[in-house]
Amino acid sequence: MVPMSTSLTLPLQYITSFMNSFSYDLHIHSCLSPCADDDMTPGNILGMAALKELDIVALTDHNSCKNCPAFIKMAREFNITAIPGMELCTSEEVHVICLFRTLEDAMAFDQYVDAHIIHIPNNESIFGKQEIYDENDEITGKEPDLLINATDISFTEVHDLMNRFNGIMIPAHIDKNSNSLISNLGFIPPDSHFKCAELKNMSVLKRLLHSNPYLETCKTITNSDAHMLGDINEPVNFLHSESREIGDILDALNTSPVRNV
Repeated sequence: MVPMSTSLTLPLQYITSFMNSFSYDLHIHSCLSPCADDDMTPGNILGMAALKELDIVALTDHNSCKNCPAFIKMAREFNITAIPGMELCTSEEVHVICLFRTLEDAMAFDQYVDAHIIHIPNNESIFGKQEIYDENDEITGKEPDLLINATDISFTEVHDLMNRFNGIMIPAHIDKNSNSLISNLGFIPPDSHFKCAELKNMSVLKRLLHSNPYLETCKTITNSDAHMLGDINEPVNFLHSESREIGDILDALNTSPVRNV
């Protein structure tokens, strides 16, 4: 690959041609999420990602990072960049992908969220199991409280929290008619600070740009939101980054966009 140019005189649309392209899927649920299949263990997720030749994956369980330690440790065997993350459910029931620079940051945020979630015991027969795994892909425990509940963290708080915990926020599946920023709030707050948003269907981006001009300031990505192994993305979506290091990836996601429509 040609190294990234340090020149500041090139138009932004040409800069990405001097960067590396990496296939990604940044929204994947393990069997810690009650709605995910039992075979979504950290090791199985990484094995499927490697089989599909993905470069970068993130584990984003509902309101928890407790399977991230195993996920990060096992990723070294697969030559995959693994990002610790969470799909946070705000007080408005807006889903937000939170990605972190280090496992330590992710686990610190996990503790913070645990203190701000509504604690209701999980009923496995209704909602599903919530299993925690180790680096040998073996069960070490279960999360007793239901993870798909809302927290008391408002959407407007998330940006500052991500600065505090060295992460970035990505409003999830904003084109869905449930649990999304646009569906639940009805609009994108003009004082928002996020720089990247997730779409399930990129074909609706032009329409969303017309009705939500804030998105002009954002990069847009698409992920699988996989709850089953077969749903993990094929290597058809690419991020442009200086390297596969987590810091470079998050910086690339959290900077001014190259408009892709």
